[in-house]
Amino acid sequence: MRARPVPSPDTICRPGAARWRITVEGIVQGVGFRPFVFRLATDWRLAGWVKNTTAGVVIEAEGEPAALAGFAAALETQAPPLARIAAIGRQELVPTGEPGFAIHDSEESSGAVRVAPDGDVCPDCLRELFDPADRRYRYPFINCTNCGPRYSIITGIPYDRPKTTMAPFPLCDRCRAEYENPADRRFHAQPVACPVCGPRLRLVDRAGSELAGDPVAAAVDLLATGKIVAVKGLGGFHLAVDATNGEAVAELRRRKRRDEKPFAVMAPGLAEVARFAWCDALESRLLTGPEHPIVLLRKRADNPLAPLVAPTNGYIGTMLPYTPLHHLLLRERFTALVMTSGNLADEPIAYRDDEARQRLAGIADAFLVHDREIHTRTDDSVIRVFRGNPLFLRRSRGYVPREVRLPIALPKVLAVGAELKGTICLAAGERAYLSQHIGDLKNAATLRSLAETAGQLQTLLEIVPELVAHDRHPDYLSTTYAEEMPGLPRVAVQHHHAHLASCMAENGLDGEVIGVIFDGTGLGDDGTVWGGEFLLGGYASYRRAGYFRPVPLPGGDAAVREIFRMALAYLFDAFGEECFAQPLPWLAEIAAAERKLYLQMLARRINSPLTSSCGRLFDAVAALLGLRRQVSYEGQAAIELEALAEESSAEGTYPFSLTSRDGSFAIDFRLATRALVADLASGELPAALARAFHNTVAAAVAEGCGRIRERDRVDRVVLSGGVFQNKLLTEMVLQLLERDGFTVFTHRLVPPNDGGLALGQAMIAGLRVTEKE
Repeated sequence: MRARPVPSPDTICRPGAARWRITVEGIVQGVGFRPFVFRLATDWRLAGWVKNTTAGVVIEAEGEPAALAGFAAALETQAPPLARIAAIGRQELVPTGEPGFAIHDSEESSGAVRVAPDGDVCPDCLRELFDPADRRYRYPFINCTNCGPRYSIITGIPYDRPKTTMAPFPLCDRCRAEYENPADRRFHAQPVACPVCGPRLRLVDRAGSELAGDPVAAAVDLLATGKIVAVKGLGGFHLAVDATNGEAVAELRRRKRRDEKPFAVMAPGLAEVARFAWCDALESRLLTGPEHPIVLLRKRADNPLAPLVAPTNGYIGTMLPYTPLHHLLLRERFTALVMTSGNLADEPIAYRDDEARQRLAGIADAFLVHDREIHTRTDDSVIRVFRGNPLFLRRSRGYVPREVRLPIALPKVLAVGAELKGTICLAAGERAYLSQHIGDLKNAATLRSLAETAGQLQTLLEIVPELVAHDRHPDYLSTTYAEEMPGLPRVAVQHHHAHLASCMAENGLDGEVIGVIFDGTGLGDDGTVWGGEFLLGGYASYRRAGYFRPVPLPGGDAAVREIFRMALAYLFDAFGEECFAQPLPWLAEIAAAERKLYLQMLARRINSPLTSSCGRLFDAVAALLGLRRQVSYEGQAAIELEALAEESSAEGTYPFSLTSRDGSFAIDFRLATRALVADLASGELPAALARAFHNTVAAAVAEGCGRIRERDRVDRVVLSGGVFQNKLLTEMVLQLLERDGFTVFTHRLVPPNDGGLALGQAMIAGLRVTEKE
């Protein structure tokens, strides 16, 4: 389609005019950028044209030099809400004297075009949604070029309606008129629709039979009476229930078999959020931005939400409505709804109607569905604020597939991550694209989701990988997936080296750094379980400069769930066979026969592999303090230990030592364990002990980095691994390292946990192959 230029005295080239060719790279297609350029050029009285090309959006604009300069500046400062500009190039041309300004047909894509993430509802559409005089009044699929679904509905490229899940809905005359009018904000809005021609909402029971009445009103009535409703969103299903109804929340936990892991909630607006959580200016901006992530907010003590929404947790994951349907459900009825992922434990989120009814039939009382297909399942993003910046805990809807710019050009690489918090990464040249959150790769369903995601991203980005990178652990399903890819060379990447490279890449670093990599599990070079690591190196290589002194992991994976086993391991390490004689009340609950068994396991290393894991150390201390004996989800004990430590302002630390071993050092916490047990026996408050423990780990990091700098003259430090989701510990570590003159880099664009691991794998594998060639 070509918009007809309209000549006028204001847009006909005059003497002294100039002509510029402007190329705009980034997320600038499918986000209303061309109509924005059309209107902007008209405002600045310029002639010329704009079109989508393989290089991005290309503009040729002609007019007075001052007007061209103002126009070029406004391209960045006034860009549409969903646009993300990566670069703008300019070339001067000879003026042609052409009249008017036109929008030209798009060129076919060749991989340079970036797909836009899904967006929330813009203010204009939201106003129309609740305007009785508007033809889209209360229409749950209202959108325009400034908002609505993108990534989740695209089936191919170039991005056009026939290559989206809107293809089955031919436009009515009124919608087509808007779609073809460059002056309309729905110009080339591919998901545009109305009640006459667009998708339809239905409320159905577990058998799929449609329930009578208005679907939204009926769903609201069910929620108000304590029922559980599965709601089809942008990237999959949520399970919704009234967050203030304690019995309903308890029933959701029972049916979903989710004992304690916090639920996320959705509130109508910031006023309602203020009733149950504290929210600063940055957190408010994140909640209301076009991405609409879940933001972790500190709970108010007197909040009206049911305690079981987020038990034993000082924070509440909060988001605002980001689809028209969400706004309709929450309007003037609820303080907040629980909106948790529509799945069972360890399964990917359900996103197809039939699949949802089958998998969620034992949980949901009814299903609010529609006939606009979701092509790509996408879970919600999760963020917490740290030092005035967002810190991703999960990077997914709203941010995928935005690129991460790389400091070094790579060949075409597919990296498939590890096991927990699975994501994949596609990289080519100086751009890397991380996928949405896939989940923990512990079953065939999640592995299928990983394969689907890899295929979809390769299609959309037109990146055909030349090699595949994976974790070194041979038993991970992601490793199996990589091994079964035909015809591609494979590169196995050590887990913690990938963490180091991930943080380096997103910060644009090269050369050597100290990598403080703290997490729960990763296969080490020596065959033991690593996780409390001080690495020295870069993308090409690394050495293990230091680590936490290893202790046994009694029962292997069982010790990850039953964290009292880790407490026993540290007690045995500190006290030997006298570990059960220590004055800790919970030790008395272990039967004599079990004590003998645990002593044999620890002393003889029976089914007790060694681990240096910082995550397991946090588990051990949480158990020693009596917080809990076992966990129901990953990281639970560490989260609760951090919350307890935040109740105290104690400044003391426990003693520890650094022991040199074969050119590296081991940090020994046996003295700290003994001192902690003594403080417990003397009646010290657990909060003060939890705080002292955090102080101790931070002090150990500072001393370890100082030891490496003294020997190797490196003063740049990167912090990565899931432990650095701990806001309190990370702040302590940063303060000590900066005090000591280190330059410290943390994650901002990707999660510090395994959700960012694939980026590091891609960097290491890509450069390794490039150097060999």
